[in-house]
Amino acid sequence: MHATPLHRPAAERFHSQLDWLDSWHSFSFAGHHDPAWMGFGPLRVINDDTIAAGRGFGMHPHRDMEIVTVMLEGELHHRDSMGHAEVLRAGEVQRMSAGTGVVHSEVNGGHQPCRLLQIWIEPSTSGLAPAYEQRPFPPQPGQWTPLLDPERRGGAMAIERPVRLWRGQLAPQQRLAWPQDLAAADGVWLQLIEGELRAPWALRRGDGLGLAWPASELSPELSPEPEPLEAAAAGADLLLFALA
Repeated sequence: MHATPLHRPAAERFHSQLDWLDSWHSFSFAGHHDPAWMGFGPLRVINDDTIAAGRGFGMHPHRDMEIVTVMLEGELHHRDSMGHAEVLRAGEVQRMSAGTGVVHSEVNGGHQPCRLLQIWIEPSTSGLAPAYEQRPFPPQPGQWTPLLDPERRGGAMAIERPVRLWRGQLAPQQRLAWPQDLAAADGVWLQLIEGELRAPWALRRGDGLGLAWPASELSPELSPEPEPLEAAAAGADLLLFALA
């Protein structure tokens, strides 16, 4: 992990543009490759995808990867070789353990474009049986909503790695303290979905920030305790990963 904050401005992400897909990649993906941006710890992919109505990804394979989809707008129709045929709607999160191999499709079956974040995380163990789970996560304004937790605390799902993931939705100028149980993390990654943060850093929609952890290893302004996150005038919607 990096000893100082690692900023990934939204405009510097890799970009894939098709007639039906507008995709921004925080890390190297598909035909985009940069050795300096291969991921952050076990976090390998954060893709911000907007898919046109009636279009999408046909059947394609994955193996030995934890795939998490956070649905932001619209709906996505999912089919896979495990027998699942599901509709993922805004506010829901899907996790799929590819394990020994899975084939699936992702198609926008709605009448409007849909937007999602797709996240890939390396599993702790390879060669496991594929698995699937999908759940709604109602917004909790001004609080952390746990999406992933190894012990499934707070109704979170678990993947095949002890990674924790929260979503935070802040009103304008609202402040939010960091989760109390980050001590076991090797690093954290912040990803701005919408809005802006003005403290402890100025971050905008699509920006990412990687931090070494614990706070004693960060820059002096964050030690010994990190300053609470504070939204700017537009509010903020963000993901926070605790990576191990």
